[in-house]
Amino acid sequence: MKILKIDLINMITYMFPGQGSQMRGMGENLFSKFPDLTQKADSILGYSIEDICLNDPQKQLNQTQFTQPALYVVNALSYRNKIQETGKKPDFVLGHSLGEYNALEASGGVSFEDGLKLVQQRGALMSQAPKGGMAAVIGVTGEQVEKLLKESGFDTIDVANFNSPEQVVISGLKEDIAKASDSFQEDGIRYVILNTSGAFHSRYMESSKVQFEEFLKGFSFSKLQIPVISNVTARPYIQSEIAENLAKQITHSIKWTESIRYLLAQGDVEFQEMGVGTVLTKLITYIKAKEKPLEIKKTSDNWTAQEKVDQWNSTHAIGLNVSVDGYENQLETRTEAMVLFGHRAAIYMKGYNGYFALDEVISCPYK
Repeated sequence: MKILKIDLINMITYMFPGQGSQMRGMGENLFSKFPDLTQKADSILGYSIEDICLNDPQKQLNQTQFTQPALYVVNALSYRNKIQETGKKPDFVLGHSLGEYNALEASGGVSFEDGLKLVQQRGALMSQAPKGGMAAVIGVTGEQVEKLLKESGFDTIDVANFNSPEQVVISGLKEDIAKASDSFQEDGIRYVILNTSGAFHSRYMESSKVQFEEFLKGFSFSKLQIPVISNVTARPYIQSEIAENLAKQITHSIKWTESIRYLLAQGDVEFQEMGVGTVLTKLITYIKAKEKPLEIKKTSDNWTAQEKVDQWNSTHAIGLNVSVDGYENQLETRTEAMVLFGHRAAIYMKGYNGYFALDEVISCPYK
């Protein structure tokens, strides 16, 4: 059996922040560099994105329906500015909640304009959801938070974000979030109620999710050119599941810690934060200090051939140089992965002039 080895070192991951990172003055020096995109954003939104980001005259920047489009635009311009400066695209992209739309746009999965339309609708729907609250629980693990919620009878509260090994955000009705404070603080746990208008990433966003699913039907997604790590699965996006994941994300926990551990398991990864602030960079530091990279075990028996192919094509480009045991020279992938004979996931190698089964590829993403 030929074993394919892929050397995954010195990789770069770009991260895009989400709601909560916004601040007046963000995007300064970016809007003038990208006047065409700024004008397109204004046309879609119906207001000056530069004015709201830099001046916020109507005090709207912290309102969800304005926050999300504003962050999306600044993140997108920041990414383009980075590419212009370095001339190099990243090996992976991911974003925190709203930032995931920037990751998809950076990967080529959605145009700048369509991404902004999606974000504008998402922000509008989430702003209309029933009033709720969120709180950051600091100093304990996600498992401990879930246990304490259960023991204290707060089964109406969901875990919204697994941000780091010792920072978890919970989400629920405003009065329940306020009541839960005593239970956590009695155990000496730091509990910070956040300044949010809704119970984001919880069951209380179900109506927004259903409406957004309908809105998504009007959009199509191009092939991802850079692997995007999903908030929902903490694994690379599967092309055929982009719309489904975007809808799920509204009510689903953000698996940030597991996403970073997955990337750390891929090799020597450098993380760079786009957009506003350094919140995600700080979370990376905490995760690295407390967690080990995931041990990604082979579970191919649970995958269909098509799923294996989708995963491979989501994380590997055509023309990847690889080394194979028994061959002195490196080989190169000549095609995308494909299903052969209706049941075999395989890929064609230039130089070898033959197919390798994906099960023989030791870095296969489903392992």
